[in-house]
Amino acid sequence: MVRLDIFSDPVCPWCYIGKTNLFKALEGKLSPFEITWRPFQLNPDMPREGVERKGYLEAKFGKERAAEAYKAVNAHAEKAGLTLQHDRIARIPNTLDAHRLIHWATLEGRATPVVSALFTAYWQEGRDIGQAEVLADIAEVAEMDREMILRLLGSDADVAEIRDLDLQARGMGVSAVPTFVVAERHVVSGAQPPELWAQVIDEIEGMGAQ
Repeated sequence: MVRLDIFSDPVCPWCYIGKTNLFKALEGKLSPFEITWRPFQLNPDMPREGVERKGYLEAKFGKERAAEAYKAVNAHAEKAGLTLQHDRIARIPNTLDAHRLIHWATLEGRATPVVSALFTAYWQEGRDIGQAEVLADIAEVAEMDREMILRLLGSDADVAEIRDLDLQARGMGVSAVPTFVVAERHVVSGAQPPELWAQVIDEIEGMGAQ
């Protein structure tokens, strides 16, 4: 197995697209990767309660450009077989707690199902993944202990660790997500197409056959 570290944030549409393309390339194959999801917050200074999305985008891009801001994202999403439901998203959350949930899911071997559910909840269902109840629902579907997750979210458990891991990522030179690090050496940045991942997988399999 080859280690694959994925630096990602659930509110990043490119991360959703990149994850979808990677797993599309893995369809029908025995995965050569041991995947570890690494925290990176696009908006580390976001208020813990999040912000209203429409106003945030207008402030960031300008009122006229806000509606146009996601055209390229939508085009790439559709190519990946995704339709992002922007109209359902009322708020942009702080994702610290979502990353804490991914961390706990990693300890239980449930990280990828939880990451997938977070993307679906936010980008397809418009749910506020900054809310403890929403995160607990996601944990329960992933066969984690819902009440335990609620208790952990109500505490400061692993808050400092997630922030430290985020800072470590930036210290390593990660400045945008998704960023994929293959075998702790090779960096693949951005939402690459399935064809690139198929080539990477073929190269790994070829090395194993030698």
